[in-house]
Amino acid sequence: MAYDDLRSLLRALEREGDLQRIKAEVDPYLEVGEIVDRVQKAGGPALLFENVRGSAMPLAMNVFGTDRRLLKSLGLKSYEEISEKIGGLLRPELPHGFIGVREAFGKLGAMTHVPPKKIKSDNAPVHEVVLQGDEVDLDRLPALFTWPKDGGSFFNLGLTHTKDPESGIRNLGLYRLQRHDKRTIGMHWQIHKDSRNHYQVAARKGERLPVAIAFGCPPAVTYASTAPLPGDIDEYLFAGFVQGKRIEMVDCKTVPLQVPAQAEVVLEGWLEPGEMLPEGPFGDHTGFYTPQEPFPALTIDCVTMRKRPLLQSIVVGRPPTEDGPLGRATERFFLPLLKIIVPDIVDYHLPEAGGFHNCAIVAIDKKYPKHAQKVMHAVWGAHMMSLTKLIVVVDSDCDVHDLHEVAWRALGNTDYSRDLTVVEGPVDHLDHSSYQQFWGGKAGIDATKKWPEEGYTRDGGWPDMVLSDPETAAKVDRRWKEYGLS
Repeated sequence: MAYDDLRSLLRALEREGDLQRIKAEVDPYLEVGEIVDRVQKAGGPALLFENVRGSAMPLAMNVFGTDRRLLKSLGLKSYEEISEKIGGLLRPELPHGFIGVREAFGKLGAMTHVPPKKIKSDNAPVHEVVLQGDEVDLDRLPALFTWPKDGGSFFNLGLTHTKDPESGIRNLGLYRLQRHDKRTIGMHWQIHKDSRNHYQVAARKGERLPVAIAFGCPPAVTYASTAPLPGDIDEYLFAGFVQGKRIEMVDCKTVPLQVPAQAEVVLEGWLEPGEMLPEGPFGDHTGFYTPQEPFPALTIDCVTMRKRPLLQSIVVGRPPTEDGPLGRATERFFLPLLKIIVPDIVDYHLPEAGGFHNCAIVAIDKKYPKHAQKVMHAVWGAHMMSLTKLIVVVDSDCDVHDLHEVAWRALGNTDYSRDLTVVEGPVDHLDHSSYQQFWGGKAGIDATKKWPEEGYTRDGGWPDMVLSDPETAAKVDRRWKEYGLS
C-alpha cells in the first residue's frame, strides 16, 4: 500500500539512505532552488532542509524526484501495476468515449476501500494547531524564490480544493501560489482549469468562493491532484484507488470544504469576486518564464497544522525536474482510459522534454488508409489531450519510448507534402510560442508505413526494413562469448 502521510514516507526514505538532511541554514531566495535543481538533475536523494532562513518549519524537496521514490510512495513496483489495475475495471462491454471512462470510475465508487471517509476534527493531525485572523503569517512558511526573474516567492506544491457553486462537485488541483503578503496568495488558475471555472461561476452569481490549500498531503493525494481527470470525477476517489485504502478527510474550520486529515498544513480562505492582483513572472515547467498576468487573490483567514509541521515543495523549471516521474506515472496510469476514448491506440509516450502535454507519440495497428490521421484528430478530441501540439503516429512495431527509433521513423517514413497535418486549436495557457494566447497551430506526423490506397505508387511498393537474418543472429548469440567481445 501507499504511505498514509508524508512523514512516514520520509522516515522510510531516510532508513534506506535515500533522504539527506541539510542542517546548514539555507536561503529560500535562489539558494534552495539551485541546490535542489542540481541534486534532482543528478538523480540524487530527497532533501529535508531543517533550517530555512525566516521559516518556522522544515522544507521537504525532491521527494518524488526519481521513479523509484514516486513508485515507493504509491506502494507500487512499476507504473504498469496501476495501469493493469485500471484496465481490470474496464469491462469489454463498456462504451467508448468519455461515457466509458465515467462508467469505469463509477465502478470505483462501489469499492468500500476506495471512497474517502470523514473523521472528527479532534482525531485529525492537521487540526492540532489552529491560527486565525491576525495570527496568520504566511511569511513563516518557506515559499521559494527560485529563478532570478521570478515575480516573487511561490508555494509550488499546495493542493487547492474548491467546489462547483452550482453542482457542489469538488475539485482538487495543483496550481502555483504566489505569496503576496502575510495573508494573501495569488491563485494561478489557468483558463482550462476546473477551479477557474468554479471561480467564474461564483463571480457571476456575485458570491465568494471557499478555498482550502493543503500542503504535505498523503502521496496518493498529491499525485491525484496532478492527474488530468474529467471534471466530474472525484480526485479523492482516484487517490483511494491508488493508495489501496480510503483517504481520511476532515471538515475545514472556516470554509465548507474537506481536506486530508493527515496533511501537514492547510490554508483556508474566501475568494471575493473581482479580487485580482498581478501574478508572476514565473520560471515555469516549459523552461521559460511565463509573464505577469492578473489572477485571483485569496485572503487567508485560518491556518491549521500539525504540532511540528513540515512543508513540501518542488522546483519548477527546465526539464528534467520532479515533474518527470509524476508525468510518467500519468502516462502509464491513463493508457487504459485513453484506449477507451481512442481504441485504435496500442501504446503512447509523452516525452518529458515536451512538458508531457506538448507532444504525444502514438503507436497504432494500422488497418486502413489514413488511419493515422483519424487517430490524430481523435487524440485532439480527448479531454486535456486537446492541448497536444505535436502528434507523431507510428506503426505498432515501433517502441514509442525509444526516441531514437521514433526519430528514425518520423524522419525517414514521411513525405511532408502528404504526411503532415496542420490544424489550429486550443493550446496550454503557458504556451509562449503561440502567436496569440490560448490557441495556435498544431501538427500531426504520419510516420506509418504508407499503403497504395494512400497514393503511394512507387514501383515495388513500400520497401522492406533492413533486419538481421534470424538464424545468423541466433548463431551469433550462442557464440558471443567465443568472440571475446564484452
